Order: sequence, then C-alpha cells, then structure tokens
Amino acid sequence: MLIDETFWRNKKVFVTGHTGFKGSWLCMWLTTLGATVTGYSLHPPTTPSLYESCQIDSWVHSILGDVRSKEKLEEAMLNAKPDIVIHMAAQPLVRSSYQFPAETYEINVMGTVHLLEAVRHAVHKGISVKAVINVTTDKCYENKEWAWGYREQDGLGGYDPYSNSKACSELVTSSFRNSFFHPDQHQNHGVALASVRAGNVIGGGDWAFERLVPDLIRSLLGGAKMIIRNPDAIRPWQHVLEPLGGYLLLAQKMFEDGKLYSQSYNFGPNESDAKPVEWIVRRLCEKWGGEASYEIQPDFRWHEAHYLRLDCSKAKSELGWQPVWTLEQALDRIIEWTRMYHDNGNVRTVCLQQIKQYCGVGSIS
Repeated sequence: MLIDETFWRNKKVFVTGHTGFKGSWLCMWLTTLGATVTGYSLHPPTTPSLYESCQIDSWVHSILGDVRSKEKLEEAMLNAKPDIVIHMAAQPLVRSSYQFPAETYEINVMGTVHLLEAVRHAVHKGISVKAVINVTTDKCYENKEWAWGYREQDGLGGYDPYSNSKACSELVTSSFRNSFFHPDQHQNHGVALASVRAGNVIGGGDWAFERLVPDLIRSLLGGAKMIIRNPDAIRPWQHVLEPLGGYLLLAQKMFEDGKLYSQSYNFGPNESDAKPVEWIVRRLCEKWGGEASYEIQPDFRWHEAHYLRLDCSKAKSELGWQPVWTLEQALDRIIEWTRMYHDNGNVRTVCLQQIKQYCGVGSIS
C-alpha cells in the first residue's frame, strides 16, 4: 500500500461520522500514522459499537454534533483548523431511507452543504484547508443492471431515497467545486475537493441493522439461523480498509497537487470479488463452523438493485491504488475479529494488527 506515514505525521484531520463503522476504522488508521484527528458526529449509531469497543475516544478529539447543525459544525471546523477534511457522516442504510426519507435527505444532502459551507467559512478566516473528500457510495449511479462496472463519468441517479440522496450529495460537491473551489483557480483558493464512491464495505465491528454481514454475525453469535431475502443480488464486496486506503492515498495526492486530483474516484474490489449474497453467507457459515446455517425468505416490499459493479481503473491508473486483500481474505479477517469479540478479547488489538497486515507490515494469510 502506498500510504506515506511521514506525510500523515502531525497532519490535522477533521472527520465527520467518526463514531460509525468506517469512521472508527479510519480514526484508528490515522492515529497509527501520527495524525491529529478531530471527529464530529452523533453518538455511536449502534450498541455495541466499534467506536466504544476500541475506546477511540482516548485517541481523538471527539465533538458530538449533527451535520444538520450548521453553526456548530462551522465552529468545530474553525477550532480544529484542519489540513484535511474527510466527510463520512450520513444516514447510510437503504431500507432505513424508505422509512425515514426526509431525514435521509436532510443528513445526506444538507449535511454535505453544511460541511462544504464550513470549509468555505474556514478558508475565508485564513485556515489552510488543503484537501476535502466527500464519501458517497457506489449506489449513487443510475443503476441499469449492466454486466460491466460503472465509471465515474456515468450518470448519477439512485432509485431509493438513500441512493438518490447520495447522488444529490455528489451534485452538491460538483457545484461547490465549480463555484468556489474550481481546479483552474486552485492557486487562489488552495482547496482540493473530491468525492469517492466505494462498494459494499465489510469488516469486523460493523453492527448496523439491515446489513448483510452484521445481520449474519448476530445470527452466528446468537446461534440462530440467518435469514436472507435477496440471495442472487451481486455486490462489489470489499474489506473496509480497501476504500479507506484509497481515501488516504487520494488525500495525499490532493494535498500535493490539488488542481490535478479534484475529481471523483471509484474504490471497489477486483471483478472476481463481486459475488452474490448467498455466496457470502455460505462462505461465512463455513468459516465459522458449528451449527451455522441460513435460510432464504424473499422480501419484495422494497426495491433493491440486483446487479452492481464498479470500474476502478481510474483510481488504479491515476493514483496507483490497488485492492490488497481478496474477498476470501476479507472474510477471514471478519471471522478473526468476531472470534476475538466472542471470547471477550481485545478487539482494538485485532484492528491494529489487521491495519498493519493490510499495510504489509504483518503477515497475511
């Protein structure tokens, strides 16, 4: 992995959504790199949570706040004086967006507006924010059930409120980049602004509801049979460290050449690791062993895309980014983490070991 530890040492990084699953992994990684992290988020969204299990509060300056609170967000950014901003706060679940569509749009769209306004305000006050990354999703594309992966220039859309709100967040990012942080005027404003679109992230410590792997892990830990509703749906599965490594690499590039890298980038697995839901469930049950099993119960109440892949050739060619772990290795890391949790072991240690392994410091099986 091309992450430069010397680059990140003493960098001030402002992370929204730091108490969530991806945010927690990101904070741990940034801390090991020597960065100074300020997090802005609501309380951890689940109980248990990776954030609390790993005691991440002891590593970062944590501010409890809502991205819908414009003034509080601006104040937090001014106080943090960040070099780099990574915006991850979101309502992240498709099925929840059907139940709470207005809240989903408020958080995912206006939250992005407030974040970018906070950056504008900070720059106006003389704070040198060099790189801003808005984290959206692979679901922001207008899904036409193509057999090939979606590229960054393909049309945005989104059928459900979550996916559509993330497409709107992409449009907000594009508008702010064109209007206030245009690459051609980078020498004047000094801000690089990019968006990133990742596939279905999986990993130890994800306790979200209505999400495949966390639901399966709860079933395994509880000795219950897993229920799956859409066994043939194909998704670009990847360990959470894969896109996070892409975000860190992109931030480095943006910091060094803001004009060139103020774009959108996909971060997904290799094509061979886009697998059906049932394949994932079967493999995790086999790896866990014992009485682990599952059952198919179709649920057609809500629309869900059947087929979705990402074309990541742009990130590979322009950034030099590549997936590190195969899907099998990612599933092994999840089982390793879950067994440690099951045995009341130190999951923080497991997370740090896996980050080292991913970066090529430790062994990878």
